Amino acid sequence: MRLEDALRLAQDADLDLVEVAPDARPPVVKIMDYGKFKYEADMKAREARRNQANTVLKEIRFRLKIDPHDYGTKKGHVERFLRAGDKVKVMIQFRGREQSRPEAGIRLLSKLAEDVTEFGFVESQPKQDGRNMVMVIAPVKKKAEQRNEARRAAQAKARAQTPESGATEPATPEPASPEPPLVTQPAVAASAPPTSAPLAPEPPARASKPPAASLRAAATKTDAPVPHPPEAGPSTAKASPRPRPRPRPPAAKG
Repeated sequence: MRLEDALRLAQDADLDLVEVAPDARPPVVKIMDYGKFKYEADMKAREARRNQANTVLKEIRFRLKIDPHDYGTKKGHVERFLRAGDKVKVMIQFRGREQSRPEAGIRLLSKLAEDVTEFGFVESQPKQDGRNMVMVIAPVKKKAEQRNEARRAAQAKARAQTPESGATEPATPEPASPEPPLVTQPAVAASAPPTSAPLAPEPPARASKPPAASLRAAATKTDAPVPHPPEAGPSTAKASPRPRPRPRPPAAKG
């Protein structure tokens, strides 16, 4: 196809004409959205950089005469490094006459390799390097795989902890209460008078004092003297004598 025809097709489609194989004869071009193409290429490069993991070589040192508790602690560190996807360089330091006993160092490193078989394998066998003996253990899974698994586990845990908004718990049906039995009463004749409950007897009224008018009327009928209340009269108490005036002294002549 001629270049003019390709440009006309790209303009009609409102797209770009991009040369994808300039070294080919004839050159190969493609009609596409160049901005979208660049965006997708940048996203792929960013995803590749994020998934890229650089393996780090960790180093841990042992002594030939190591306590069982210290050995367990250092073995835990080795397992943690291998679980993270890093290589581990195990080194045994010999002191003094310990250099004449390399077989003891080999036994110690072989025991460590057997204990961490689940997480790593021996990449470099133990070898003597001056006063030190070195062995390299590589992880079973790569660091990128370990990181992806940890990311998926974290996402699954977050989804499990966050309940879905649309999901609703089914309501538990309440047990149906038994209906009370129907009691039929016989029909009452219309002529029968309605029965009422007997009334309780009223308590006897307290006796009240008769008024004075009724007492006087009763006394008039029986010709008996009616007691009258004493009327207020003049007081019979003697008045106290008035004090006599004192005599004046005679006036002086002068």
